[in-house]
Amino acid sequence: MIVRVSALLLLLVASATPLADVEPAPDRRVGEGPYDTLILRGGIVVDGTGAPPIGPVDIVIENGRIARIVGLGPPGLPVDDGDRPELADGGREIDVTGHYVLPGLVDLHGHIGGEAQGTPAEYVYKLWLGHGITTVREPGSFNGLDWTLSESARSEAGEIAAPRIVPYVGFGMGRDEPITTPEQAREWVRDVADKGAKGVKFFGARPEVLLAAIDECREQGIGSAMHHAQMDVARADVLDTARAGLTTMEHWYGLPEALFHDRTVQHYPVDYNYADEQHRFTEAGRLWAQAAGPDDPRWQAVRDELIELGFVLNPTMTIYEANRDFMAARTAEWHADYTLPSLWDFFAPDRNAHGSYWFAWTAADEIAWRDNFRRWMAFLNDYKNHGGRVTVGSDSGYIYKLFGFGTVEELMLLQEAGFHPLEVLRAATLHGAETLGLDEEIGSIEVGKRADLLVVDANPLADWKVLFGTGAIRVTEDNEVVRTGGVRWTVRDGIVYDAPALRAEVRAMVESAWQDAGRILTQPGSAAD
Repeated sequence: MIVRVSALLLLLVASATPLADVEPAPDRRVGEGPYDTLILRGGIVVDGTGAPPIGPVDIVIENGRIARIVGLGPPGLPVDDGDRPELADGGREIDVTGHYVLPGLVDLHGHIGGEAQGTPAEYVYKLWLGHGITTVREPGSFNGLDWTLSESARSEAGEIAAPRIVPYVGFGMGRDEPITTPEQAREWVRDVADKGAKGVKFFGARPEVLLAAIDECREQGIGSAMHHAQMDVARADVLDTARAGLTTMEHWYGLPEALFHDRTVQHYPVDYNYADEQHRFTEAGRLWAQAAGPDDPRWQAVRDELIELGFVLNPTMTIYEANRDFMAARTAEWHADYTLPSLWDFFAPDRNAHGSYWFAWTAADEIAWRDNFRRWMAFLNDYKNHGGRVTVGSDSGYIYKLFGFGTVEELMLLQEAGFHPLEVLRAATLHGAETLGLDEEIGSIEVGKRADLLVVDANPLADWKVLFGTGAIRVTEDNEVVRTGGVRWTVRDGIVYDAPALRAEVRAMVESAWQDAGRILTQPGSAAD
């Protein structure tokens, strides 16, 4: 039986308690190392800083950190073995000739899932690692802060096969009574910081409470993220929260409202009801059209002030992609092999499940959302071009978005927004690490940093689709249809994961779950369903 979770429970989490207990990931049974010495030989490096590819190189990793990067001369010429670093006894080397080596991806909006979706932690972690994702900010810890802190510590110690987990906690979680005063807000922030939370996720509150809590996050040296929910955004948009010290805005709510110049609230229809998610998302798709455009001084003033404040945009465009093409999202080819039946049920139209609002999704809704994306993307590209930081997050596990696959789709959407592929990669690696305060440790391929890497046998800058677990379709000169790509190895703190093997384990989990359910995957509303 699938436990349905209402939108209001998920999105209005003030004074919330954990949604459900989820079984922790099993002890690590996969992944090799870390080794005293690991050498990746002959790869082409794209380091994540914005620099172009270079190779072939040998990357020497010692005790989980990058010790040397050795150039091997121009590509296409024989390599002088005398110039190559030697492998110490007990070490390991991997021939990655012709492969591209990138920093491990940083996903700043990665929910581990839970009972509502029926997604075991192991399933989520292996999909992430199988797509080269080595660091995830868990924005809310809805399985409970203690649970998420435990998983984070186990991952850091290499006890489980998982990305690095940076735990944020939903504002008010764990408190029996609602937070109603600024001092209560500050006290709660101090308490979760003492427990080990690395940040707080906000949805909204009375302005004096909200802004005090954000300020206290800054005082405690922890991060803050916010989904500016419509129920509170009229009293605090991104300018208000950024001025208080908010680290990142999630999605885009709160930004168009800051760009209003001929109104003060969104133009809601008179029969609008936020608890009806089709109302909410239908009208959200018409919000950017109500905001000032690029030539308006209001746009420029908001952009410049947010950049001056060091404010980070984490747009998670991928989670709303179904809004502009519902059929494409629900028929994505990976669902058959990688989506659990419980998660498939959770995605299906349902008035009592968050993100399942397809009650009467029309062509007009999709057209409005395509225009919404165009305007939203224009701001993101302009923000980046003027020195603002844009990062990558997926929010997968909702709205037909699957863990790992959704992160790769976000890279494609940033390129659609006008980012050069090197800018996309930097957003997904170094800029994510900088936002987490981890850029001295991860986020780029540089000597001294932790060895968080992904290796793929095709050029992702030419086509991000090669990072999908399903690979990318190509036709050979002999007219044979083949698949290329799929991350080959993921290295996290020097531990080497065979990414195809991880994905095969997920496929086996999914196949077994469908067999146990006595069902096959069918589209919602079909006769076989």
